[in-house]
Order: sequence, then structure tokens, then C-alpha cells
Amino acid sequence: MKELRTEIEIQASPEKVWQILMDFDMWPEWNPFIHTVIGKPETGENVDITFRTASKEMTLHCVIVKAAPNQELCWKYHVIISGLFRGEHSFIIEPMGTDRVRFIDREIFNGLLVPLQAKDIDSHSRRGFEEMDRALKIRAEQT
Repeated sequence: MKELRTEIEIQASPEKVWQILMDFDMWPEWNPFIHTVIGKPETGENVDITFRTASKEMTLHCVIVKAAPNQELCWKYHVIISGLFRGEHSFIIEPMGTDRVRFIDREIFNGLLVPLQAKDIDSHSRRGFEEMDRALKIRAEQT
């Protein structure tokens, strides 16, 4: 198992951050990491996520396992077969007072191929998470 976690404080309400996350059609406009999400942001729905790092572009076929309004959006996926490489990505919104939240961007990776991908996860994927977090902060604080 490997975990990647980033977080950022955002001067916006949980509702505002949630609204931005739920508008998948607008992600290409502001998100430099996950630039396309096709599907509905509802528990049990299948979504296709296309992300881009410095080393690759990839589309993952995911299922949303949690969509708790103003709190958490989570999806799971696997590549080829689940024993080789699978992930669970969560976006967590923690209130920190009036119109201020901690946004946690977290993914847990499992499978036989994870050790082979560890360096890429620690560098390119981490950078992608951080770029997305900053872009979300800018969008939430401007609108």
C-alpha cells in the first residue's frame, strides 16, 4: 500500500468548494491535473477520469463510492485487474470556521505494480495533486 496526500486551506465555504467539485463539465477550465471527468458525481455512478502528469496522460474508468455533500467525494478504480494496480481517490472538505476549509486530496494505491510506480507517484502525481489543489483554491476564492 502507498498513500499520497496533500492539503491546502481555502478561504471559502464547504458548499462553495463542493459546488466546484460537483461541476465536472467545468473541470477542464480550471484543473491542470484531472482535465476531464465524464459521468455524474453520484454514489454508484461510473466516471471516466483523464489526468495528465509530466510523464503521462491516462484515462481511468472509476466508480464513485462516496458523494457526501460538502464533505467528501471518493472514487475507486483498477488497472487491468485489481490485484495489479488499484486506487481510491478522495477529496475531503473539512470546515475550519466561517468560510474557511481544509481541502485534503488523498489517494491510496494497492497492488503488485505499486512499488514500480512509487517514484512516479511521489514526484509527478504529487505535483499534479498540488497543482490541482492550488487551482481549486484560486477558483473557490475568486468566485
